[in-house]
Amino acid sequence: MTGHIYRDVILEQHIHLFRDAKGAEFLFMDDNARPHRANIVDECFQSEDITPRQHPPTCLPELWRALLDEWCNIPQDQTDSLILRMPRRCKACIVSSGRHTPYQPSY
Repeated sequence: MTGHIYRDVILEQHIHLFRDAKGAEFLFMDDNARPHRANIVDECFQSEDITPRQHPPTCLPELWRALLDEWCNIPQDQTDSLILRMPRRCKACIVSSGRHTPYQPSY
C-alpha cells in the first residue's frame, strides 16, 4: 500500500464517514507504517479539522509537569464542592461497611 492509496481509499472513503458519524467522540489511531507517515497523508491530516493528541509523558519530570498542569486546570469551585461533600461521603462509606455507596456527582 502506498501513501496515496492509504489517503484516497482508507482515509477519504472510510475514515471520514466514521468521523462524521461519531462526531466529537471519534478517535483515530494508526501506527508508524510507511504509508501512514507519508507526506501526502500528513498534509491530509493538517488540512482537516483534526486536533492531534499529545504523546504521553516519557519520563517522571514530564509526568509530574503534566499532572501539575491538569491539577491547576481544576476549577476552584469544583474542588470546594468536593471538599464540602466529603463528610457525607465518609458517613455513607461507614454506614455501608466500606461496600458500594451511591455516588451522584454534581459539579
